[in-house]
Amino acid sequence: MNVNFRLLSGFLLAVIIVLTGCSQSTSTNDQESSDEPVTFTLFSADPHTQWDNMESSVNQKIVEATGVTLEGEFDVNGGDQKISLMAASGDYPDLIWPKGNSNILVDAGALIDLTDLIEEHAPNLKKIYGDYFDRLKWSTEDPSIYILPTAEVDHTYWEPGHGFMLQHDVVKELGYPDIRTVYDFEQAIRDYKEKYPEIDGQPTIGLSLLADDWRILISTTNPALYVTGVSDDGEYYIDPDTYEATLHYRRPEEKDYFRWLNHMNDSGLLDPESFVQSYDQYLAKISSGRVLAAIDANWHVGEAQRALREEGKHERMFGMYPATLSEEYKHPNFQSSGYLGGWGIGITVDCEDPVRAIKFLDFLASEEGQILQNWGIEGEHYEVVDGERVIPEEEMDRRNNSANYVRDTGIGVLKGFAPSYGDGMTDSTGQTYTIVSPDQIIEAYTDVEKEVLANYGVEMWKDLYPAKEEFPVKPWGAGWNITVESGSQLELINQRCRDIMKKRVPEAILASPEDFDDIWDAFMNDLEQAGVEEAEKAFTELVQERVELWN
Repeated sequence: MNVNFRLLSGFLLAVIIVLTGCSQSTSTNDQESSDEPVTFTLFSADPHTQWDNMESSVNQKIVEATGVTLEGEFDVNGGDQKISLMAASGDYPDLIWPKGNSNILVDAGALIDLTDLIEEHAPNLKKIYGDYFDRLKWSTEDPSIYILPTAEVDHTYWEPGHGFMLQHDVVKELGYPDIRTVYDFEQAIRDYKEKYPEIDGQPTIGLSLLADDWRILISTTNPALYVTGVSDDGEYYIDPDTYEATLHYRRPEEKDYFRWLNHMNDSGLLDPESFVQSYDQYLAKISSGRVLAAIDANWHVGEAQRALREEGKHERMFGMYPATLSEEYKHPNFQSSGYLGGWGIGITVDCEDPVRAIKFLDFLASEEGQILQNWGIEGEHYEVVDGERVIPEEEMDRRNNSANYVRDTGIGVLKGFAPSYGDGMTDSTGQTYTIVSPDQIIEAYTDVEKEVLANYGVEMWKDLYPAKEEFPVKPWGAGWNITVESGSQLELINQRCRDIMKKRVPEAILASPEDFDDIWDAFMNDLEQAGVEEAEKAFTELVQERVELWN
């Protein structure tokens, strides 16, 4: 999004806020609610490749139980422009999952305060949030609840979410080398690529990155945090002792990581299309089996991993390795942020029956709703044996190997649009809400994957990573989850810095090595000219306010 568009949006939002006043705080408890079938419109700032139009058997059960059907719209570009345009026009869907743009909607008076609705109509929501209920409050100045966080509650992470990804065949062919640093990672790519310059008749690609719009953060720049021992706080590094924020690119150790990427490019190991390919092209390339390595989030390449599995190319799937810049650092994938408020779903002022909407979300948070979304329908997707839910072997095989299992069955389609219990949490019968457990994860691995892990002397990918107990819990949660006021100077400077980063980081990586330092110095100078020090000071204040609000 360019700066002029954001300035125009900010002006329009200011006009709307004056006109709407405090519309989001208007009481909804005296509004009439119907039990007749109803369709709510839903906008999500993220794409949803498995959306089933509420037509699957599981979602038909939910429609039957609630009388509610969702008509979904999903944005492939992160929602920034569409949400700003919604706020400028004053025309909203009934339900909205705005990702990091809830501040725009709150400032425009688009979201209703859910506090009273939850108190009167949503016992399951109150139960699921439990001790974290205070984290739903918007701010110390405004204790309203505009957003229901959709992060999983008390979730146990049994698989890494981010890492250095290598094809299983690479490590097998090379005798299972230790992948401890980025240089180990590089050597494995080089050695395999030299032995196999082609895969299935196509040129072998060493490492592929992605810079498609906001996705540059996931694949290209966030890894600079992880490899230097810092977990993801968005665009800022937060000092764990003082809570002072620094735009993370300004850390000297990160410069060394981008210098390494520059070296990878100069060595011919980096995909030359890394900074021009679209997300779809990136996934298609990985799905072909000729990309040896990626540095990415698990969810970001999940579709390509499923495609490889479905095609039987198990040796071309990726394993996850906790590589860092040097052995002095520990990969912080499993560092805990505590329960994250902030990102989630809201009900807008255009929803004609907010009572019905909150009851629908409350059903999704109920035990019945959670079992439907995780296990499916008894007799169709699981059986009850001696009082325990059991998934038949054939059905589990479909879960593990069908790329469209979620869309076909409806299991998990609505997860992410209401809060849910995390892996390891148990229901009233003592069984887990989700099907995920270490045994289930291991069983779902392909034989190739099990072989690779066994040769590294572990059972699961998480066993290669430092455990969460090796890191302190972050009292501010996650920096990317902290709301920046719409139209503020901080938001404007953040956007300027992001635009500079999108230009300078690819330029530095693709430059001749002798030009790298000059380009990096220009990058740092551009950030200073854009007001980065002012932004760091302002964001530090937000971090400190978050710590006060949550603790």
